[in-house]
Formats: sequence, structure tokens, C-alpha cells
Amino acid sequence: MAKDNKNLNKKPKMNPYWIYGVIIAVFISIQLFSGGFSASTGTQTTPAQFLDFLRKGDVEKVEIVNKREARVYITNEAEEQEVHRKSKPKSMFPSVSPTPNYKFEFGDLQNFEKQMQEIISENNLNTVITYETEHNVWGDFLLTLLPFILIIGVWIFIMRRMSAGGGGGAGGQIFNIGKSKAKLFDEKTDTKTSFKDVAGLEGAKEEVQEIVDFLKYPEKYTSLGGKIPKGALLVGPPGTGKTLLAKAVAGEAQVPFFSLSGSDFVEMFVGVGASRVRDLFKQAKEKSPSIIFIDEIDAIGRARGKSNFSGSNDERENTLNQLLTEMDGFGTNTNVIVLAATNRADVLDKALMRAGRFDRQIYVDLPDVRERKEIFEVHLRPLKKEETLDVDFLAKQTPGFSGADIANVCNEAALIAARKGKKAVNKQDFLDAVDRIIGGLEKKNKIITPEEKKAIAFHEAGHATVSWMLEHAAPLVKVTIVPRGRSLGAAWYLPEERLIVRPEQMLDEMCAALGGRAAEQVIFGKISTGALSDLEKVTKQARAMVTIYGLSQKVGNLTYYDSSGQSEYGFTKPYSEQTAELIDKEISDIIEEQYDRAVKLLEENKDKLTQLAEVLLDKEVIFKDNLEKIFGKRPFDSKSEEGTAEQTKNGKEVPAANQTSIDEEE
Repeated sequence: MAKDNKNLNKKPKMNPYWIYGVIIAVFISIQLFSGGFSASTGTQTTPAQFLDFLRKGDVEKVEIVNKREARVYITNEAEEQEVHRKSKPKSMFPSVSPTPNYKFEFGDLQNFEKQMQEIISENNLNTVITYETEHNVWGDFLLTLLPFILIIGVWIFIMRRMSAGGGGGAGGQIFNIGKSKAKLFDEKTDTKTSFKDVAGLEGAKEEVQEIVDFLKYPEKYTSLGGKIPKGALLVGPPGTGKTLLAKAVAGEAQVPFFSLSGSDFVEMFVGVGASRVRDLFKQAKEKSPSIIFIDEIDAIGRARGKSNFSGSNDERENTLNQLLTEMDGFGTNTNVIVLAATNRADVLDKALMRAGRFDRQIYVDLPDVRERKEIFEVHLRPLKKEETLDVDFLAKQTPGFSGADIANVCNEAALIAARKGKKAVNKQDFLDAVDRIIGGLEKKNKIITPEEKKAIAFHEAGHATVSWMLEHAAPLVKVTIVPRGRSLGAAWYLPEERLIVRPEQMLDEMCAALGGRAAEQVIFGKISTGALSDLEKVTKQARAMVTIYGLSQKVGNLTYYDSSGQSEYGFTKPYSEQTAELIDKEISDIIEEQYDRAVKLLEENKDKLTQLAEVLLDKEVIFKDNLEKIFGKRPFDSKSEEGTAEQTKNGKEVPAANQTSIDEEE
């Protein structure tokens, strides 16, 4: 019954086009009933025929309109004649004025008047001649108003587009400029993500589970006097699933979810950022309990007063001040929780990080081997894969990969399988996908001279030989001299996933990285530019040993690493010139010591190095089995697994792999 009452109470909405239609109908009616359409009635005739009617005495009155048209009214007796019956006025609309029988247009008025006067005088007629000047008042009025109506209509159209935030271009949102750009995900239709869709991240999921419980059952916590955290900050490397985790929180809590980026607050107009923050929290309070998710919050949350010499950051700081006030100011936010994500927590303002605002910092780390297996299982669901595919093997293949990297591997493997015309994705497709992502695209048609190819083969064989001889070097998987990306050759290793690294492990890795250049020195007696990536890697490692981890006896237990990230803005180094010289010398000594060690190892195994290089020149790709045939079993290789390669990826070194390469000259 209530539903029927609701339907009865619903009134039809008035469409503005009906109003326009009524106005037009009124104007038409006025024209009709005022005789405005009389000009359109009357049978069309000619001046000669009219003069003939005039001579016969059939014309009662002639009305000359605007000196160009004649309207003829005949007598009642003439209307009964056969020749004039068709001229009787027939109109479907009533008219208050008499209707003419005939009408026609003439040329010169004086000649026409002279002809009529002569006929009237000759035949002694009583025909009346009248003159009228007609004005279409309403038509003239409408023509006068038409330009103004067009201008007003265009103006209303533009204003509606502007106020609706559409129209595209810079002026499209001029009246909506202070409104929040947050996208609202409705809990019933949009937020379908749950914790089941988030593989791995077990620790992070446990942290945010309490937020979900509070939004579902707030009385459980408030009854004991507790307060739920105002906000949670998700921190971690790119691609680890911070945004996905926030969506899962909204999906699990079944509450409205406002999502936007930190850069959405920034605008060229002063005060817009603060206005958008106010509008965002106003909307969130109206729909409370709700969640606000700000991605890349470092766009507005950077520390204030740093590097602000020109005052150009005032707008960003005003936005941050408003955000701080909304999160924990005099105005309290009822059941509004703020989630934020960033991979640069070190540059955020301390006021933003204090208790009462972002109470919790949840670190979303790169997944370990078990979590990588779970992530693979999620991304493998939509793929047509072989039933014998070993997911554990894939997880071990990709150490250091983030969730986004694993998704990319699965997609790339499917593309590779489709390119080869396969019906299902198999193990080799995934291996090729990993090689493609880390090393780049194969370039088998690259022009390389035999001398260069030989140098590349010995270079890569040097890496393989030294890493085979050292205990703490990563186990080798394969070596190739097929150009891939910008590298001319590569050696693939499976690095051990360590939480702490000891000096001897770092030194062994540096020695293995220098094995390529050492092999060139031992075999050819000269070196080349091909060890660029190797030198870059070992220099970074040696500098980290000395200046960050305090692993140098000469420099001592000191670190010049600033975890807050504020040292970037300094103009001076945190050590003296003498210390700088000592650091430089210590870095050089460490690298040269490992280079000499690699040369010595290769000189002792020169024949095996040459044999390995010849096999590599012949096959272009060799695997662990080929090394075992030449060198025998590796004595400390109990934990050896097949693995992948390491390369500088997106400007950051990935610990997943260890790819040493001969780089092209630029």
C-alpha cells in the first residue's frame, strides 16, 4: 500500500519544451483570430480578369493594400453566378473581418488607378476603392525580439554546460572549480573488490581489517571508550598493491568510497585546493560512515618550508593545512576514515604523520616467494594454461617482482603463446616473458662482427666462471650472447632472497660482476667499454658498503644515509674533504681488490674459460648443465634453483636478478 501511495505522490515533471509550445500556440491563435491569415485567403486572379469583372458591375469594393496588392470583394448577386462560385471564401478558421473573393498583385499604382476610374466612370458604377497599410504587429515584435532571444538562449546553454562541469577545455568547470574531483564508488554497485582478490599482503590485510570491523560494527569499539584511527597510510614500492588494498577495504566494509589523487587538489587558481578538501570532507560526512582514499598523497603532503625560496608552494601548503584541519581540527569527522598511499613517505610533513591523523603506517613490501605464488594464482585464473604448469617454479623464477610485475609477466606470457599459435600457455612462455621484461626484446638480426662476438662470449663466460667458483655468488641459470634490449649479452642468476647481507657476500657478488672485464684482460690482454653496467653496479655496491652500511674498517661504523630524505635539499656534504678523499680511496681499493681476485681466478681456470666461451659461441645460449660438464658439480650449490636475471629496471635496481651485460655505446 505504501508503494502505491509513493507512486500516487509522484507528480509528472514539467518539461520546459511544453512551455515553449504553449507560447507558440498562443501567437498562432492571435494571428488567426486577428485576421492575420486573411491575406492568405481569396482566389488568385489577374489584373485583366479583374477589369473584366469590374466592367460587368460584379465588384462591390476594391481594397488596395500597401500599394502593391488588390483584394476584391464582389456583390452578393455576383457570388451566385457560376463563374464566381469558386471564389466564395472557404476557411477552416473563423475570422472577425470579411474575407476577399479575389486577390492579385499589380504593377504601377497610378496606371492601375487610372484604368479603374475610367471603367467606373464609363459604366457609372458604385464600386468603392479603399486604401490600407497593413502592419504585422506580432511578427514585427517577434523579429525585434529574435536577436535577444538567441543571445539569451546561447548564454543559458553555456551557463548550464559550465555549471554541469562539462564542455571540455579550460573554462568547462569555471563554476565548479572549488568542488571536489573525488570519484564516488557506491558500496552496492561499484566496490566489488574484496580481500579474496588481494593475494599476499597478509600483514597489511590484518592491519586494515580493524578499520573494516569498525565501519561494520562501530559500537563494538565505542562501547569500550576506544577511538578508531583517523587514518592509515599505505607505504611501499610501486606496484605492490596499495591502491588495490584500499579498494578491498571499501568493498569489505560496504561503505561509500571516495577515491582521488593528490594532484587533483592542485590547480592554477589560488585557494582551490583548500576548497576542494573542504568539499570532499563535506561529502564524506554526508555519506558517513565512509572512506576517503588519497593516492600519491606526497603531491600535497610534502614537508612545509623546505626549498620554498620563491613562495611558489603557498597553494600546496594551504591545501595541506586544510587537510590537517579537516583530519584533526576543531571540527570532528564522524565515521570518516582517510586512507592514503605513497611510495615516498620520507618527504611527508611531520604534522601529517602524527598520531591523530595518520595513526598507522602500513608498509606494503615486495612479496616473498609464498606471496608471489598466491599472486600468480590470481593472475593465472583468466589464462588458458597447461594443467602441468608449476606455480611454485614461477614464484621462484621471479624474486623481487611486485604484484604489478607478476601481472605483466602473465600477460606477456599469454601474448608470446598467442604469437606462436599455441592453444595454451606453458612454462617456456613464462620463462620467455621474464626474459623479455627484464632483459628487453631479442635482437637476433643485430649486426655484430666476429671479433665483437668473440669478445662478448668471453666476457659472459668470465661472469659464469667466476660466479661458479665463488661460494656466495648467485647460482647461474643460463648465459646468452643473443642481443636483448640495449645489452649485447647476459648471464642469468638466481639470487638468494636475504634479509641481511654480510660483507663477504657483497664482495663475492662484486667479484662475479667484474669477471667479464677480467676475462677480457686475461684472454685478449686489453679491455673494452662493454663492462659499463658491471662497473655501475659494483661502484654502487662499494659506495653503499662504505657510506651507508658502515662495512669499511678505515671509515668505521659511520653512515651518511639520511632516512628522512631531507639531505637532498642540502648544499653541503655531511663529511669533510679529508673524509671524502678517504671514502673515494676506500671505494677504489674495494673494487680493485675484487678485480684482481677475479683475474687470478680466471688465470687459474683459463682453459675451462676458453672451453666455455667456445661452447657459447657455438650454441649462443648455454645453461647450468653445460657448466657442470666443464667445471664439475659446484661444491656449495645445495640451494641452487633455476632463476632469472637482474637488470636496472625503471631506474631502480631489482634484486630479482643479476644480469651482467656488454652495453652498446651511445
